[in-house]
This record gives sequence, structure tokens and C-alpha cells, in this order.
Amino acid sequence: MQHALNPRKLLNSKWTSVSPTHKEKHFIVTSVKFDEQGCVIECLIEALMTRREVAINWRELKDPKMWKIGWQ
Repeated sequence: MQHALNPRKLLNSKWTSVSPTHKEKHFIVTSVKFDEQGCVIECLIEALMTRREVAINWRELKDPKMWKIGWQ
């Protein structure tokens, strides 16, 4: 089952990686950009531990095999 996810509520949302790499487990969405039609064209997440920012396809956050909502 996928997470219900509203793109307008992505900014500052918190996520936990199901398969952490480089000790990066907890993330926060730091930037979401939309086009003229209101579709997400860019989504950046930041690892709390390292402050590394990564561009991500926001739809990947819907996959419970990859991400959990909140910090767990």
C-alpha cells in the first residue's frame, strides 16, 4: 500500500529511510518547486546527520519499501 501524499504538503515533511546508507536515516524535504500547472518539477531532501541534499522524485516517497513518514 502506498502512502497518501499531497505534493503541496511536502515542504518540511519528515521521512525515515527504510534502507539507510552512509548513516543517513532521517531526512527532511527542504525544497519543492512547481511548474505553471502545479506539478512538482523538483524536490530536494536533506539528510539530518550529514546535511547532504539530494534531488529525489517525490513519488518515491510514496513507496513504503523505501520510505516511512516521520522520523522513526
